Amino acid sequence: MPSESGKVVCVTGAGGFIASWLVKLLLQKGYTVRGTVRNPADPKNSHMRELEGAKERLTLCRADLLDCQSLREAIYGCDGVFHTACPVTDDPEQMLEPAIIGTKNVIIVAAEAKVWRVVFTSSICTVYMNPNRAPDKVVDETCWSDLDFCEKTKNWYCYGKMVAEKTAWNEARKKEVNLIVINPVLVLGPLLQSTVNASVLHILKYLTGSAKTYANSTQAYVHVKDVALAHIIVYETPSASGRYICAESVLHRGELVEILAKSFPEYPIPIKCSDDMRPRSKPYKFTNQKLKDLGLEFTPVKQCLYETVKSLQEKGHLPLQRCIQDFKWISAL
Repeated sequence: MPSESGKVVCVTGAGGFIASWLVKLLLQKGYTVRGTVRNPADPKNSHMRELEGAKERLTLCRADLLDCQSLREAIYGCDGVFHTACPVTDDPEQMLEPAIIGTKNVIIVAAEAKVWRVVFTSSICTVYMNPNRAPDKVVDETCWSDLDFCEKTKNWYCYGKMVAEKTAWNEARKKEVNLIVINPVLVLGPLLQSTVNASVLHILKYLTGSAKTYANSTQAYVHVKDVALAHIIVYETPSASGRYICAESVLHRGELVEILAKSFPEYPIPIKCSDDMRPRSKPYKFTNQKLKDLGLEFTPVKQCLYETVKSLQEKGHLPLQRCIQDFKWISAL
């Protein structure tokens, strides 16, 4: 493990939702961080420069996952790498090459640079998407999704993430890189950046009225701060190894909207299921014990949802609903 005086790390895709929180916590812990972004001057990365400690210990580096030389400029001289960068899309042309080849390049350059450890942000979609899995089987780190199923259903995001993780493990073995993988579920929580990311959009649609119904399905959730902490914990724990599922709990969409409606009744939250003729979908069982054993305490999902909505309000992504609420309050006077 690197000494306290040598805590220099690289975070790829530093402007992203998870990565921004990771950079924030790393800076708070005294790390010097090199964050890779496509364009350091882009205003969408301005929130990074406002983080505590950013002026002294954060450098934003222009890098492209498909350009090994740009990665070398960011990674050489670092003790560790957190590889979070990945497109979030189901467009195969935009997803597959950056996710798969980009991940391979990061491992290759990390090996060249002789870093102590690489922590790779994978996804729960590399773990549980398997139609042949028994309903009562507990999903743990030994589970893998069915690649053919992802391809047949044209779920290119999950396909790309799965091949990327397999590639990371294969390259790490060949290059003798100390690799740890985090597999987070749907990530929610306060936004540091000004824009809404894909996972938080999952909640926003229920608050704006764009979603008139909710699906008869389940989803696992986790707080973004917990995901960032998980990355740091596994990086700093010498005995850490393998994959780590990062999840707090699973909710049916009906349970999700009920929680939102109780906390934020001013919003047009849907009350009807889009498919209420079928029995309610049951949540899959999972274990997050590996991260708990390392000391991670997960934020309860209700608190996570509350903080997500409050952040959307503070960032101005729910202006109309807030104005309507204020108007009703004034009219009642």
